[in-house]
Amino acid sequence: MEERTKKYVALWLVMKRELRRFGSRPIYIFCMIIAPMFCYIFFTTLMASGLPTNLPVGVVDMDQTATSRNIVRNLDSFGQTNVIAHYPNISEARLAMQEGKIYAFFYLPPGLSTDATSQKQPTISFYTNNSFFVAGSLLMKDMKMMSELASGAASRKMMYARGATEQQAMANLQPIVIDTHALNNPWLNYSVYLCNTLVPAMLMIMIFMTTVFSIGTEIKDGTANDWLSLSNDSIYIALAGKLVPQTIVFFIMSIFYNVYLYGFLHFPCNSGIFPMILASLCFVLASQACGVVMIGSFPSLRLGLSFASLWGVVSISICGFSFPVMAMNPLLQGLSVLFPLRHYFLIYVDQALNGYSMAYSWMNYVALLIFMLLPFLVVPRLKYALHNIKYMP
Repeated sequence: MEERTKKYVALWLVMKRELRRFGSRPIYIFCMIIAPMFCYIFFTTLMASGLPTNLPVGVVDMDQTATSRNIVRNLDSFGQTNVIAHYPNISEARLAMQEGKIYAFFYLPPGLSTDATSQKQPTISFYTNNSFFVAGSLLMKDMKMMSELASGAASRKMMYARGATEQQAMANLQPIVIDTHALNNPWLNYSVYLCNTLVPAMLMIMIFMTTVFSIGTEIKDGTANDWLSLSNDSIYIALAGKLVPQTIVFFIMSIFYNVYLYGFLHFPCNSGIFPMILASLCFVLASQACGVVMIGSFPSLRLGLSFASLWGVVSISICGFSFPVMAMNPLLQGLSVLFPLRHYFLIYVDQALNGYSMAYSWMNYVALLIFMLLPFLVVPRLKYALHNIKYMP
């Protein structure tokens, strides 16, 4: 009993020491509270409209008829498209696109309405700048749809002229009616796709950096022995006392973004918010464990922070929310399981979007648990480093 009491006292002393370090170094408050809050607000307000709207485009109308002007007006009515300029030729429109004034331009050839009426199949062209991938893709979709609508309108007009009824004309123009349903995100809101992963990703990077920094500075400042002495030379008590206050703060920040995304912004959360809060707790603990592994593997503040930043940035690319993992190189598909963000993303898809039971995500929860156990592999090396390694600038 007395031995257990000593451990609790040692744990409390280390935690008090860590809380004092929070107050003496503003970098802790910045990394644990200010930076995550800034990221939450930045990403959600950056994509507040869900999709980019009123993207500037140009028009080269060589036909100058009521038909071509009607096509341009209909194109301008699309939410993502804003016709801001008319150009006399393709060269000037291309130059404007190269200068970044417009993202795309629509070309209507001379004799468009006459050729369409006489069934000579005129060609409508559109050019998009896919260097800006999202803008180029959205405008290509709008311009392609406008071209198809213009083609359908011309065909319908010809059928009416031949005496076809509206039902007969529509049956020829669209023999099969397509009924589409976007599951879980019917608004096609990009913010739903991106913020639910980018926001926890930013928190994960802050966890990596803070964990590595808090342990690495003990080596750099030569205070590691003082830290260990408070824990009765127990590396486990020392790590627990240092990380528990950080865990509490980061968990509160994770609860905040869950409430903010699902309660305030009303993003889809078909499983309820509590499974996502549990997943966030596991994600925080797994991220802290990875931070311990990073500084334990490279017991140098400089190398540890470099490792943390590299792993965090790669996590965003390989977790699968922007480019599907199944379409990646098989080697990268295998490596994706080494990143906690990948498993959190899959839990989010299963539970928040699809509304499945937590049992469907058991493998991802087990993976996060395995991440939590990884520090045991580097604890002996870390303890040796704290006792013996001198900081080399």
